[in-house]
Amino acid sequence: MASSKIKKTKLRVGRTEWAALPELGINKIKAKIDTGAWTSSLHAMDIEPYKTRWGLFVRFKTVPLSRNSISCRARVVDEREVTSSVGESELRYVIETDVVFGEKSLPIEVTLSNRSNMKYRMLLGRAAMKGKIIVDPNKNELLGLPKA
Repeated sequence: MASSKIKKTKLRVGRTEWAALPELGINKIKAKIDTGAWTSSLHAMDIEPYKTRWGLFVRFKTVPLSRNSISCRARVVDEREVTSSVGESELRYVIETDVVFGEKSLPIEVTLSNRSNMKYRMLLGRAAMKGKIIVDPNKNELLGLPKA
């Protein structure tokens, strides 16, 4: 008799991947897949919170590639104290958006932080990967460019 359980296929990624964040207008950004971090983070500068009748939003700029900045807008879902890899704690805005790897789209929460001194403008943490992604630390860019 066939098993009634349906096997859920997890997305296999390398330690870095090309991603897209279409809701933010980001067609391509290199993301570090970081199993040591719980929280995902996106490079943001000139962060400006503002209130509407629909809640708290933020405007910010990001530089997904090279030197060209783009303006983004998103609804804030939370503010969290996050401790960086060097032990510094900061209060960050949290937004929800979809991230696209290859042909797969996943909803994630991401914090906004100035990552200008970091090699990667986006970091995907364990909370976003839980139950959905398997990381092959010996590989990079297994999925190619996002098809968003």
